[in-house]
Amino acid sequence: MAKLTIDPITRIEGHLRIDVEIENGKVKDAWSSAQLFRGLEIILKGRDPRDAPHITQRACGVCTEVHALASIRALDDAAGVKIPDLARLTRNLLHGVQFIHDHITHFYVLHALDWVDVVNALQADPKKTAALADSLGNYPNSGVNDFRDVKARLQKFVDSGQLGPFANGYWGHPDYRLPAEANLLAAAHYIEWLRMQTRAARMMAMLGGKNPHVQVHVTGGVSCVQDVMDVERLSEFLWYLQAMRRFIDNVYLPDLLAVASFYKDWGGIGGTTNFLAYGNFPQKSGPYGQEDMWLPGGVIFDRDIAKPQPVDPARITEEVKRAWYADGEPRHPYQGVTEPILPDYDYEGKYSFFKAPRYEGRPMEVGPLAQMLMAYAGGVAPVKASVEAVLKHLDIPVTALFSTLGRTAARAIQTKVITDEMELWVNQIVERLRVGDTETVARWQWPGEAMGMGLIDVPRGALGHWVKQNAQNRIDNYQLVVPSTWNLGPRDAKGQLGPVEESLVGTPVADPKRPVEILRTVHSFDPCIACGVHVIDPHTNEVYKFKVL
Repeated sequence: MAKLTIDPITRIEGHLRIDVEIENGKVKDAWSSAQLFRGLEIILKGRDPRDAPHITQRACGVCTEVHALASIRALDDAAGVKIPDLARLTRNLLHGVQFIHDHITHFYVLHALDWVDVVNALQADPKKTAALADSLGNYPNSGVNDFRDVKARLQKFVDSGQLGPFANGYWGHPDYRLPAEANLLAAAHYIEWLRMQTRAARMMAMLGGKNPHVQVHVTGGVSCVQDVMDVERLSEFLWYLQAMRRFIDNVYLPDLLAVASFYKDWGGIGGTTNFLAYGNFPQKSGPYGQEDMWLPGGVIFDRDIAKPQPVDPARITEEVKRAWYADGEPRHPYQGVTEPILPDYDYEGKYSFFKAPRYEGRPMEVGPLAQMLMAYAGGVAPVKASVEAVLKHLDIPVTALFSTLGRTAARAIQTKVITDEMELWVNQIVERLRVGDTETVARWQWPGEAMGMGLIDVPRGALGHWVKQNAQNRIDNYQLVVPSTWNLGPRDAKGQLGPVEESLVGTPVADPKRPVEILRTVHSFDPCIACGVHVIDPHTNEVYKFKVL
């Protein structure tokens, strides 16, 4: 008899510790701490630069393609090579698949359970759930018998005393607001996406060589020549893409709007102040800043979306004053130093393995909200239309975007607009082939001593790789500034909170022993590190510890 062990089951990737201090039912202060050291920068020293895209993909089991892409962009930049159009389009398609897979998985598997009480779904009437599904969208597997089957499966979980993927939730918390029928609908779609996500993985493997760690990115282009030039292969890719669009239009977006309608007050909770996006999906080949990004990059200070500014990479630094690294001045990534010290958690001193990235010395939120704010400010038509449609449907003002609710909605909007655009890129590949343009890799030469940067927006936010290589074409220095360090980094020398720390201050917490409100905001950033939540009660000095599975 086969045995099945699920250990661990978490709703984020890695090890994150959140401490909050609560006073009068609200978060008064917060600390965000990464509990593991990464060390890829040290591993890469002295290696062949071509190893970097393969090694940096191993930063995690989820953020694979994105590190390969940022890394190969840095190597392209160092070599001074412009990639062919077919390579650019292929990279865009692979990157788009990553967004589809990552965002939908985050919503259903990692985040929705902060809003959906799956145990309460056992009280639902399958007939009413089917009627609710009909009112929200047009998708198969939405009949009475389908929902009756899902309810029976949930009942087996509960009766067995083992909730499996739903274990250790705060089920029955008074701030779960959905009616039982909506909870059953969301639980059914959770299961449906587990089935559907295999198709997203298939799409990545078709052009990427394998999934999750793609093999096709090479300096100067891509190596999947036969796949790109095979019309049947592209047709199969397009068939899967259309299946994704049906799920997004008929399931993901309706679910997002239905759930959000019960939590509109979260449009005023969990916000931050400054936003950074590098831009995404180049329409031209060339160095950063000359690629005509379809989703534009930029910087927004103090929530002023009327005055977005272009990104100047020279203004990016990382600080280590409150991080478990040897002290030093704020450094640009090209001059970055990675000297870890033994961790000793100190609320007034160092408390995280994350450095504190800053732009012009200020903390910046990165991710889907920052990316959609920049596209909205830049007048990108499908983004502007989708954002305004969501605001109108929920009857909330544009200021509600600066919140936990806005962050969650931005992720769904981004998934839709990218997926819709991807069909155009497939057609552009076919058109290039039709006119005889079959170049997928540009010629290049080893540059000797050189520097390069690869900046790109990824599902979790702004991702940057910086490489310095020596005259012998070996890596002298390699630095990664990843979305989680932007969002989850600690305080800096000025005492400025990191974005997640800032977002938690003021959050209402009804029951410190079941802090589902804190998880809603932390999960809305889609952290790529595992989470332990500690709550301090200043009146009793009692520290509650929670391991979120």
